[in-house]
Order: sequence, then structure tokens, then C-alpha cells
Amino acid sequence: MHHDPATEASLLKLLGSHRSIRKFTDQPLTDTQLQAIIHAGQAAATSSFVQARSVIRVRNPDAREQLVTLSGGQPYVSSAAEFLVFCADLRRAEQCCERHNMTMPAGMTEAFIIATVDVALMAQNCVIAAEAMGLGACYIGGIRNNPSEVSDLLQLPQQVYPVFGLCLGYPDQSPEIKPRLPADIIMKEDVWSDDDPGTLEAYDDTIRDYYQTRTGGNKNISWSEQVSGLMAEKTRPHMRAFLQEQGFEMK
Repeated sequence: MHHDPATEASLLKLLGSHRSIRKFTDQPLTDTQLQAIIHAGQAAATSSFVQARSVIRVRNPDAREQLVTLSGGQPYVSSAAEFLVFCADLRRAEQCCERHNMTMPAGMTEAFIIATVDVALMAQNCVIAAEAMGLGACYIGGIRNNPSEVSDLLQLPQQVYPVFGLCLGYPDQSPEIKPRLPADIIMKEDVWSDDDPGTLEAYDDTIRDYYQTRTGGNKNISWSEQVSGLMAEKTRPHMRAFLQEQGFEMK
């Protein structure tokens, strides 16, 4: 593969400038753009070439409005030019087994991981492709608030479950890039080690300043406070029962 320093620099700049966009213009995407985005997503790595992923393009306005409610009242689910629901899909693999007179064991944890990772890798490629086109994107994990209702709305069969939604469209806002954790505590040498407390405290200050600037002083919270508030509570405990209904018993 030919190495072009200019292309490298442009790509790294694009990857480093990701922001979640929640306000969109009325400009639609062309079919050619959407096809190119999906094609880029399909090019992402897939475990053992299983390709355990499907995408539901939701165009029906009534369905979009229902998804606004089901995702926790996020209006951009309806206002974005496109709303895609990324699904981990093992039904296709199950059909392959049926075609060859075999039976796919239900509820295997490894299959669950394969499908979830496959669809996440695809979606991130789609986001990068969209951003390269000047579009904005926002992941919507809130569809897991009501996965059964979302599955009914989208007529998802067993062995298929919604992992997240994705808003796509032309940005009508330009938010600041949210600072990530320092790379030197994310990447560890040879073995795992606890994060440096001083580095985390400095990062807490950075995030508190970011929120205060972005909200005009209305939000004053550090990163560790935000994470502790989220992770100290049971998050979407209904997902276990839902996944069991979909045929995932985690064996």
C-alpha cells in the first residue's frame, strides 16, 4: 500500500476531531452517500468472517417518533437526516447452519461477543466515513432503554438484537471536542497497572472546565463523578431478560 504523508495527516486529523452532533440541518443525504457509508462499514474487520451485523434504516416518520420516545426523548433521533439502528445479527449464521443441515447452539457467550463487536466495528467505520463527507453523527445507546419495544417496532427475530442507533446528517452546530483521558494511562506497558491518581485529578479538572465552558456554568461535574454516578447504579438490568428472550442465555 502506497504511503501518502498528506493523506495520513488528514486522516489522523479527522479521527481526532470527532464530536457528537445533536443538531442537524434539513439537508438530506443522497442514496450514493448512504451506500458509500454502509460500504465503508462493511469493510470493517469481522470475526471469522461471520459478518454478524445488520442495519435497519428507519425512514417512516411515525416509527422515528416512536424511537424518540423509546430512546429516552432524544429529539435528534427524529430530526437527523438518517437514523440507523445497528443490530447484532446471528440469525443469518443460524440460517447458514440450517441450509447445511446443522444446528447452531443457542446462547453461546462467544457468539454474543462476536456479534456485538462486529456491529460496533462496522458502525465506527460508518461514522468515520460520514465525517469524511462533512457529516455529523451521534450514537444512540438509549434504544437499549426499551429493547423489546424497539425489536417489535423493527420486527427483529430471535438471534437479532439492537445494540445502538446512529443519527447522521449535516451538522447545525459546532461543539468543542470533548477531551479524552490521557493516552499514557490508557496504554499500559506489558502488564496492567492502576492509573496515576494525580493524572486522573488533573483530567477531572479538565472535564469540569470543559462542561462549565460548554454549558455557560450550568454543569459543574468532574469525569470521575460522572462515571461513578453512572456505574454505581444498576444499568438497564432488563437487558439480561431481553437477551434471553432473543435466544442469548450466555452459556
